[in-house]
Amino acid sequence: MFGIGPLELVVIAIVAVLVFGPDRLPEFARTAGRLLRQVRQMVNNAQNDLRSELGPEFADLELQDLNPKNFVRKHLLDPMDDDEKPVTEFTDSVPERLPAGQRPPYDPEST
Repeated sequence: MFGIGPLELVVIAIVAVLVFGPDRLPEFARTAGRLLRQVRQMVNNAQNDLRSELGPEFADLELQDLNPKNFVRKHLLDPMDDDEKPVTEFTDSVPERLPAGQRPPYDPEST
């Protein structure tokens, strides 16, 4: 969750008790919980509005798929079918470099 480990949570709790005091801490926790619930509800509503506006073609749209890193991983690195090779298998078969001074092959029809 957010890359926070158990030790960090303990440190945050201790700092919260010291900053807010034991009397105001429960009230602050309730307010933070309500705020988090409202933010989640707003995000869910925005996602539902986006899906309804885009139509049934995009009903299975996941917003995480729009992240460029996830997009590349899904469409380029993961094979879609069992008979397809991922991109990494094609990069392993790179031809050898030309010796120094040798000219690369030339095809006049391709240029």
